[in-house]
Amino acid sequence: MNKENIKKVVLAYSGGLDTSIIIPWLKENYNNCEVIAVSGNVGQNDELEGLEEKAIATGASKLYVLDLTDEYVDDYIIPTMKAGAVYEEYLLGTSHARPCIAKGLVEIALKENADAIAHGCTGKGNDQVRFELAIKHFAPNMLIIAPWREWDIKSRDEEIAYAEAHKIPLKINRETNYSKDKNLWHLSHEGLDLEDTGNEPQYEKKGFLELGVSPLQAPDEPTYITLDFEQGKPVKLNDKKMSAKEIILALNEIGGKNGIGLLDIVENRLVGMKCRGVYETPGGTILYKAHSVLETLCLDKMTMHEKQKLSITFAELVYNGQWFTPLREALSAFVDKTQEKVTGKVRLKLYKGNMINAGVWSPYSLYSEEIATFGESDYNQKDAEGFINLYGLPIKVQAMVDGKK
Repeated sequence: MNKENIKKVVLAYSGGLDTSIIIPWLKENYNNCEVIAVSGNVGQNDELEGLEEKAIATGASKLYVLDLTDEYVDDYIIPTMKAGAVYEEYLLGTSHARPCIAKGLVEIALKENADAIAHGCTGKGNDQVRFELAIKHFAPNMLIIAPWREWDIKSRDEEIAYAEAHKIPLKINRETNYSKDKNLWHLSHEGLDLEDTGNEPQYEKKGFLELGVSPLQAPDEPTYITLDFEQGKPVKLNDKKMSAKEIILALNEIGGKNGIGLLDIVENRLVGMKCRGVYETPGGTILYKAHSVLETLCLDKMTMHEKQKLSITFAELVYNGQWFTPLREALSAFVDKTQEKVTGKVRLKLYKGNMINAGVWSPYSLYSEEIATFGESDYNQKDAEGFINLYGLPIKVQAMVDGKK
């Protein structure tokens, strides 16, 4: 790459520590190039306040703020939720936001005739892969600049020192410098005391949790909710028709108050290392639970079991940045077929971090009380004898052969 040919760079900009110092760094190291900042709004809300002023003050020529919230929910979150995709208990909040943001990033880069796209992802993380694979899908010949793989900065402390030297205002300090990612689906926490796996997360400490409270601080009375689904997609909350985005935001508030959706895991990163993270996903956790409960009524045994197997593959594709691949599209087509009759209502009782089944109904229910009852029914129990004789025939033959030996 000839740096002198880089005249205009589009930067994935969040206003956080990494991207804040990247603007002056790009101008210093890439021939005083024009830097256009692009922020994809996927529900981080308060983090967008004052972003344009900050970006321009630190050297950007302009800032685009793209409202991606509806696209993020409808095209990424809901398909992943319908698939039941979970990566090592993690509900993929950062993972499926990245391809959505990267798509918008490329659209601006092409519109602005940019020479390169830059991002603030570290060389240790998953997001560098997620961003760059999406960029390669939409703009295969676009140059990509990843400062963390070039500069001499080695730690977040050194990043803060660089920011202070360049008079870049920050909302963090060395004592509260958790690495966070926030959107309408979740909030992640990494770093500081969490790097020691022996340390318990400070759930009860004021300011640590942002989307909810610790189960210890949740109400002493349970909260009942109902969710209605049509073909696997949430359409009503407490009998009120709402968009999927509105439902998620409302569930975030309800779930957060009841201490729902906290996760503390050591996960296997794409690049090979293990990393400890604490996640807040109140609304998403409830949505996954309710959808799963409804599927127990509506999916036949073979379809449910095959879907559960493929959900692991789906989750790995999302986690590994392979959203825009033929396999992910094929799996989504399979999932959509399985969801054709996943329609009905689920009631849950939320209590101090717990989600308790409190009723489920569907016009497509495969459950028959008349057949399953312990009372009198039309089920002929004598039929089981012939079935067991045939089903157990291979075992019987094997035992007879082994006995002869």
